Amino acid sequence: MPPPRLLASALPRSVQLLSRRTYASSARVPLAFDLYEAPSGASDPKNGSIIFMHGLFGSRKNNRAISKILSRDLNRTIYAIDLRNHGDSPHDPRHDYSAMADDVAGFIEEHKLKDTTLIGHSMGAKTAMTLALKSPEMVRDFVSVDNAPIDAQIGRKFGQYVQAMKKIEDADTTKQSEADKILQDYEESLPVRQFLLTNLYRPTGEKIQKFRIPVKTLGAALDHMGDFPFKDPGQVRFEKPALFVRGTKSQYIPDEALPIIGKFFPRFELADIDAGHWVISEQPEAFRNAVVEFLKPKE
Repeated sequence: MPPPRLLASALPRSVQLLSRRTYASSARVPLAFDLYEAPSGASDPKNGSIIFMHGLFGSRKNNRAISKILSRDLNRTIYAIDLRNHGDSPHDPRHDYSAMADDVAGFIEEHKLKDTTLIGHSMGAKTAMTLALKSPEMVRDFVSVDNAPIDAQIGRKFGQYVQAMKKIEDADTTKQSEADKILQDYEESLPVRQFLLTNLYRPTGEKIQKFRIPVKTLGAALDHMGDFPFKDPGQVRFEKPALFVRGTKSQYIPDEALPIIGKFFPRFELADIDAGHWVISEQPEAFRNAVVEFLKPKE
């Protein structure tokens, strides 16, 4: 998703950012992350850490501003992670929600996190839901941003983005402006183009730009990225709190999906926000308010 347009100038200096990696078992991918420490220097012992997950073609950098602000407002430590095949995390031929959820489970185990809250947008949302259903003991609650536990086709735009990125790679572009000119044939929105081009970089000692993400791998995965690995809510449920943030101008959480959400997640709450699929960047303050209200300590 595009980077949140948030102003962080008012944040306390005590909010610190650290970049690290984790190392998990061979069956899992070690996830790159940024750590945003709670302003007090240590999270309230009653509150666990938060793991923030981006959407398809995104990275942890997209959630930098909102992570700082939520860490401040909730006094909780936040780990903004790169899911497999994104950002600085390793590439792997397998790209599905079960594998991504297992990576996050390994991350939680490696860091010995307890009472963890998951926040995920789009692809990250289905990853959060998958882990909550698969390993509910690892998850205290979660926030799903504009996605539902249903099988649905992802927007056709994503396939067009893959075509554009392949064309950019084949063109051996040396400047960002050259890549953007190609991308304009596939996407009119400048913020979305800028978001996609954050994946473009120039390897050391080379003139030709390349994409950090494995374009072919993600392109091949598109057909099942709209699927959800759990089909029968009668067999598995997550009985803890869950917040579903819906962009009212988006098609990813239709009204007919709400009963299914309720069966998988009987304690879910719904927050409607006047936005499209890119809820966090389009309506950052409304998103912040919804998340803080849901996650703030209850009296």
